[in-house]
Amino acid sequence: MSPEIRTDEEAWLDLRTYDQSWFDRGRSNPIILLWWLVQGILFPLSLHQMDSFRCAVLRLFGAKIGLGVKIRPTARVTYPWKVAIGDYTWIGDDVVIYSLDNVTIGSHCVISQKCYLCTGSHDPGDRSFGLKTTPILIGNGTWIAADCFLAPGVKIGSNVVIGARSSVFADIPAQKVAWGSPCRPQYDRKMNSYSS
Repeated sequence: MSPEIRTDEEAWLDLRTYDQSWFDRGRSNPIILLWWLVQGILFPLSLHQMDSFRCAVLRLFGAKIGLGVKIRPTARVTYPWKVAIGDYTWIGDDVVIYSLDNVTIGSHCVISQKCYLCTGSHDPGDRSFGLKTTPILIGNGTWIAADCFLAPGVKIGSNVVIGARSSVFADIPAQKVAWGSPCRPQYDRKMNSYSS
């Protein structure tokens, strides 16, 4: 039997008092609007192989994008000026980089389809539902598999694999294979040597 759900109890939140006037988006409202238009129109209409075009557009809006980066046309970035992506990293289809705070992704990383990198949340103990933001950092050579959620403030070490559909709420040390909800290291990552 499911618990009774009541709608006559007092709400602990008072959203009339919500205030994020202190929050710095990093650019003026016209620039933010222009970015949203460019992302909403140019990105989805660009062909899959037009990665260099999408990288150039992100750079134009202040993102730090390395060499050889591949970004799919359905990827979304809230504020590109708060994003840094290292060389030869791949950003898959329907990835959301919710960059209310800085997001740093190392070189030779794979952020697979439908991943959500979330730098913003709210204080559950605050009646005003106060906004909190914390950066996300992903080390070099890391693979975040499909449909993962990365919580605000997470640091993932270099050469990590995060298994599909994991929810990462805490730091993951380097050279681990981790999965689950909550995500936890399962074993050390081993790498086969190069074959030329």
